[in-house]
Amino acid sequence: MKKFFKSLFLQRRFFIAMGVIVVAFVMAFFFERWIDYIKIALFVLLGLFVLDILLLYRIKNGIQASRNLPDKLSNGDANPVEILVSNRYNASTKLRIIDELPVQFQERQFEIVREIEGGQSRFFVYKIRPTERGEYHYGGLHVFAGTALGLVERKFSFSQDAMVPNYPSFLQMRKYELMAFTNRLKDYGLKKIRRIGHTMEFEQIKDYVLGDDVRNINWKASAKRNQLMINQFQDEKSQPVYSVIDKGRVMKMPFDELKLVDYAINATLVISNIALKKGDKAGMFSFSNKVDNQVMAQKRASQMNLILETLYNLDTDFKESDFARLYVDIKRKLTQRSLLLLYTNFETMDALHRQLPYLQAIAKNHLLVVIFFENTELNALLHEKVTTTHEIFHKTIAEKFAYEKKLIVNELNRYGIQTILTEPQHLTVNTINKYLEIKARGLL
Repeated sequence: MKKFFKSLFLQRRFFIAMGVIVVAFVMAFFFERWIDYIKIALFVLLGLFVLDILLLYRIKNGIQASRNLPDKLSNGDANPVEILVSNRYNASTKLRIIDELPVQFQERQFEIVREIEGGQSRFFVYKIRPTERGEYHYGGLHVFAGTALGLVERKFSFSQDAMVPNYPSFLQMRKYELMAFTNRLKDYGLKKIRRIGHTMEFEQIKDYVLGDDVRNINWKASAKRNQLMINQFQDEKSQPVYSVIDKGRVMKMPFDELKLVDYAINATLVISNIALKKGDKAGMFSFSNKVDNQVMAQKRASQMNLILETLYNLDTDFKESDFARLYVDIKRKLTQRSLLLLYTNFETMDALHRQLPYLQAIAKNHLLVVIFFENTELNALLHEKVTTTHEIFHKTIAEKFAYEKKLIVNELNRYGIQTILTEPQHLTVNTINKYLEIKARGLL
């Protein structure tokens, strides 16, 4: 009996009908001839109430439901979750599906309202967008079933406690990998530049055509063929490509519910995968007050899984980033010239100048690309119309910070350091673009 009352829920229609009858009984003090009709209405309502209960409880397991979760979630992306519901009643049933979402979503009003025909099964799909890496614990799955009478609902609960880990955005990785190898990169502003010559790996000898670099003419082959022949080269492969992630407090700034460090992590996963597919060696490490999460650049089948697991366990902190320590570790451990993609953030010239000597020292032995972020909220403020002195003051300060970002780019370029200044949502695209440009120009 206790289980019965726990599963029985009165609906709004029942309370409205009872409220009307109560008001009618009050009015019957003034209109006594209404009393008989009101009593009939009450008994009819109670009869329908009992009938509704009998319809819902005549079958022990009238509703069956299960939740189908992905093996892992992709951080910052819309991940589909499927719910399969089977209706064992003969008649059409109205359903309210309540799934107990992980606490990270802080969702208190999640429900799916649908109607399902008798004897039918249906899939219901909803999407979740996680923004924090880690473990996501699901609670129970509850289905409230009601008939066409709509007076009561019966609750069906299914023990669906489950945990699913939230990894860096592997959906982005797959998307950009597909585009990179189906020549669709131009759809996202990306392009592959083929440059003949001036790289280190020989590809083939071909006929000279107008526009080829005369410095690459193969005179021996030309003499044998009695026509001009030219050496053609391709991008050098098996070069180390390292993603260096600053996980200090400058990377804690949020954008679209994700921290800047999460955008850097997602971009690291994508660029590492593309580098491996292009024949290079991919690696990564992170730093704040010390250097850790190190994965040495390798070209092996298990490298992407190792990088993915390392990124999953990467934690941020509020400590000051130690670029001196970063330089020492790079000097000690990276003996081969490598491409270093450094994800960090500089807001002022003073912040840059404190770290510039270390960046210059790193750039002497490696090809360093400093990647930092535009402040999108300030950019939005720059395009707003101002009318008051207070608004003019705010816009002037915003213009100063935006101008300093451009000065930082010029200052780094002046010392021969490659830069990317990007909005967070375009970080992955711009990083791939820079990597392809470097490979095509043979800079590494």
